[in-house]
Amino acid sequence: MTTLPFYSAVKDDFEAVNQLIMRQLHSRVPLVEKIGHYIIGAGGKRLRPLVVLLGARACGLSDSRQHSLAAIIEFLHTATLLHDDVVDTSDLRRGRSTANALWGNAPSVLVGDFLYSRAFEMMVELGDMAIMRTLANATNVIAEGEVLQLSKVRDASTDEATYMEVIRSKTAMLFEASTHCAGLLAGASQTQTEALRQYGNALGIAFQLVDDVLDYTGDAESMGKNVGDDLAEGKPTLPLIYTMREGTAEQAQLVRQAIQKGGLEDITPIQQAVRDCGALDYTLNLARSQVDEAVELLQTLPASTYRDSLEQLARFSIDRSF
Repeated sequence: MTTLPFYSAVKDDFEAVNQLIMRQLHSRVPLVEKIGHYIIGAGGKRLRPLVVLLGARACGLSDSRQHSLAAIIEFLHTATLLHDDVVDTSDLRRGRSTANALWGNAPSVLVGDFLYSRAFEMMVELGDMAIMRTLANATNVIAEGEVLQLSKVRDASTDEATYMEVIRSKTAMLFEASTHCAGLLAGASQTQTEALRQYGNALGIAFQLVDDVLDYTGDAESMGKNVGDDLAEGKPTLPLIYTMREGTAEQAQLVRQAIQKGGLEDITPIQQAVRDCGALDYTLNLARSQVDEAVELLQTLPASTYRDSLEQLARFSIDRSF
């Protein structure tokens, strides 16, 4: 994963963050370390710590505080994944069994709690009240987004505005907090810090929109999760919402029933419906507009390889297959 070009500008920083993460997973309870190492060791794209490092470097920061901030962000993200997999009863993530599938729900939730609290311990050590305020708020917003999404499961009346509120809260918020805090930590100007914050928001939205397209067009091996997972859980994502709104009566009814009952019995005709009615193109075009906005925001930063990497990352968000 880290062979992608936008990782190379912060290769050494990335390695320092990985080492710090492993040191901070220490616990006097062996099961905490075992589950922590398992979920962190699964890898993934580590995009949130990546944007911390690129954003901080783009604003001229060169000390190890950025490593601490990147590790904090990764712990917050990993905690949400552990909790998500329990809520969604998922058994596959990043191509491996989920922690809850291996150890059960209770240990997964509690280790998620441990990672949250370890992240806040590290925030205290960082000693920046503005960053702590930003991340505390982000953690609240993410939790609200999770609950909002949960309340809309199997609700076929969910509209696009509600969907966008869910993804802004649940996914984009941590990207936004990552880049915002990078600017704060680097002591960037208010204009640059605000541009980084908005870049993170746009990037997060684009990634989630593309994820929701890949749920119908990707394959399990490259994505590291099952195709149709969201449909199986009865989650009304944008391709489905658009199909119910703009598709034929038959397509709309097919999707409505599938959301209401959950499961994957109708996955093949639904894949056909979301493609035929233009739902996938509509969702991808929204993602492209977010990427265009993200790239434009970067122009407030001085030219550097780090700014170039942030732009490459934004473009990758819509060109990927995983």
